[in-house]
Amino acid sequence: MTEQDTRKNAAALAGLQDVIDSLLGPDGCPWDKAQTPETLCDYIIEESFELVDCIRSGDVAGVGEELGDVLFLLLFVATLHERRGDFDLAQAFDGAAAKMIRRHPHVFADCDIKDREELLRNWERIKRAEKAEKTGLYASLPKGLPPLLKAYRVHSKAARAGFTWESDEAMAAALAAERAEFEAAVAAGDQTAMEEEFGDYLFSLTEYGRRLGLKANACLDGAVSKFLSRYKAMEKLAAARGLDLDKLDMAAKNALWDEVKIGS
Repeated sequence: MTEQDTRKNAAALAGLQDVIDSLLGPDGCPWDKAQTPETLCDYIIEESFELVDCIRSGDVAGVGEELGDVLFLLLFVATLHERRGDFDLAQAFDGAAAKMIRRHPHVFADCDIKDREELLRNWERIKRAEKAEKTGLYASLPKGLPPLLKAYRVHSKAARAGFTWESDEAMAAALAAERAEFEAAVAAGDQTAMEEEFGDYLFSLTEYGRRLGLKANACLDGAVSKFLSRYKAMEKLAAARGLDLDKLDMAAKNALWDEVKIGS
């Protein structure tokens, strides 16, 4: 990044801060002035999901817009905390920079890392040392993570601590066993057991994917997006042929679906 880029970004950040200060000023917006860091949490989550949608769909213009929305909310929260006397934005930035330097000794210090696995184990060790007041491998795991993402994080941390299946073959065998237990629960018609075993199967499947370099949350999101795209195309195809999709039998719907799949 050039010095000119740095100045431009600093000016833009200052401009956004001016907007927030005006919104919170004496002649500002009543809604904004009524907000707290706590009331802004849901908006941060919503805007973050919109940002992720744009990133995954390749909507570059949307990424720029949604990134701005997320940054606005983060700066808004920082401003509210500063006005409370908790901390200011500079402290947050300095803290983040110091943390990243501390957690990357292979970049900023004389530390040799042999491979990615050692890098991740070292990261986890440093991270846990930073939070000495907390105990346990999962003390820093956010409680509000969506279940599929939480499962991935749980497995990832366990693997860094050396608590996982020793080989992909052993993992595959465990996954097959979980699937068998789920099918047995289904055959027995035991709803409680089905829920438990299905959860175990999903949990193990998440780890199997992680070992293959796959993130379950992103993979499932991609599958859902693909289904929605194909279904919309099927609706469009049916309408173009004067067909009422809701009244078609399954064979006719499958025929349309197969046509759409070929073209997607």
